[in-house]
Amino acid sequence: MSLPANMQCVEISTPGGPEVLRVASRPVPRPGPGEVLIRVAAAGVNRPDVAQRMGKYPPPPGAPDLPGLEIAGTIAAIGADAGGLSVGQSVCALVSGGGYAEFCLAQASLCFPFPKGYTAVQAAALPETFCTVWHNVFQRGALKKGESLLVHGGSSGIGTTAIQLAKAFGSTVYTTAGGGAKCQACLDLGADRAIDYKSEDFVQVIAEATGGRGVDVILDMVGGTYLNRNIKCLAPDGRHVSIAFLEGSKAEVNFLPVMVKRLVLTGSTLRPRSVPEKAAIAGALRANVWPLLDQGRLAPAIFATFPLHQAEDAHRLMESSAHIGKIVLAL
Repeated sequence: MSLPANMQCVEISTPGGPEVLRVASRPVPRPGPGEVLIRVAAAGVNRPDVAQRMGKYPPPPGAPDLPGLEIAGTIAAIGADAGGLSVGQSVCALVSGGGYAEFCLAQASLCFPFPKGYTAVQAAALPETFCTVWHNVFQRGALKKGESLLVHGGSSGIGTTAIQLAKAFGSTVYTTAGGGAKCQACLDLGADRAIDYKSEDFVQVIAEATGGRGVDVILDMVGGTYLNRNIKCLAPDGRHVSIAFLEGSKAEVNFLPVMVKRLVLTGSTLRPRSVPEKAAIAGALRANVWPLLDQGRLAPAIFATFPLHQAEDAHRLMESSAHIGKIVLAL
């Protein structure tokens, strides 16, 4: 497949608001060992993209400076030792950056086939969100069948994914969301109880719903004052997993209930992890989750799509929190 010399992309001209995103032209990259070059048909928009644009989440060493952590398209070129992938094959991929572009490099070990019947827009909404949820809820949080999960921000891309995955694997799911429409969307995705944080106290609701026992796992994207409230919501031997800090990364913690209830406080970020570490997460997804996607038992909740040159508008929507589910750029 012949490749052009240059491609269109969206770059961050300077740290700032959505208006700093601009369309630019850059050379098309060439794949190295273990890499493939993907002709991008769609790219997911995620909170880390917004944080990078604001100058709060710089790319790890060696990663592209362009935003975009998940893509879908067709393989345009292959480097050496690319793991049996072929030119022309449709794949989605977890990438460390560069997704807001017509072409993007990906590690072969972090590529996934399109689930059965999926469009590129649907496939692009999978890698970052599903890898994040699988690792944090099921690997770090060790959620098991019959246990309970509290997901904060249930109407977000992460939240809608966590609700579906936890229900698919036999857990009771509680979630918080802002307003009746978002709470209803969470219920429609399978949540057992959606708590409107604008009018309800989730600590009280969880206590009442669980008979005072609490939940086994909490997936938290808020941080700040939520940490101590979450600790109150955890059952003995519960696990608290932090993946973002919309309210701030610092909190004063009373460790007495942590010790008395034998709690685990953990968390992670995905982007800076090594390729072998991310490949292990991807392998677990292929084995445990991709069959459910193929069967139609799970699906990404996609709220809106924008053309690449309207990435600024996509970021404005993301920051408004008016969306339910995923936002995707379609090329």
